[in-house]
Amino acid sequence: MKSLLLTILLLGLVAILKAQEAPPDDQEDYSGIWYAKAMVHNGSLPSHKIPSIVFPVRVIALEEGDLETTVVFWKNGHCHEFKFMMKKTEEPGKYTAFHNTKVIHVEKTSVNEHYIFYCESRHNGMSFGMGKLMGRDPDENPEAMEEFKDFIKRMNLRLENMFVPEIRDECVESD
Repeated sequence: MKSLLLTILLLGLVAILKAQEAPPDDQEDYSGIWYAKAMVHNGSLPSHKIPSIVFPVRVIALEEGDLETTVVFWKNGHCHEFKFMMKKTEEPGKYTAFHNTKVIHVEKTSVNEHYIFYCESRHNGMSFGMGKLMGRDPDENPEAMEEFKDFIKRMNLRLENMFVPEIRDECVESD
């Protein structure tokens, strides 16, 4: 009888914890590992700054709806990890970062587990914009790629500014 009661209590506790982890119905759960499958810029990115290799992005959803984002990139022969906060705004799918100097729009595609992240900012009077087709797995998805191309056209960006970087699971420095 004691073991049955303990089992029921344990299952109840697990159900409560799971319910607390689940995002509200009106909020997407962006937590987890994401892979950049394609990228586009608005023409303001110099060719030497276009990444040819990308690494998985780690996102942790926080209680208030903010997102802690960790990006790894290769620069000057070394791996660099960069962590920043995406602050939720009143508008669904819209976040700000870097003291409100960047606005990030997150758009769900019709393809399961695929989203488009589009970041806009101004620096030294110039407008900067970059979009990324992100997926939960690194595999190619032609349907998601077509939606990304439609997004590029809808945003009046140029398909020539789209690129598909090589995805690597981890950043390993060689001696």
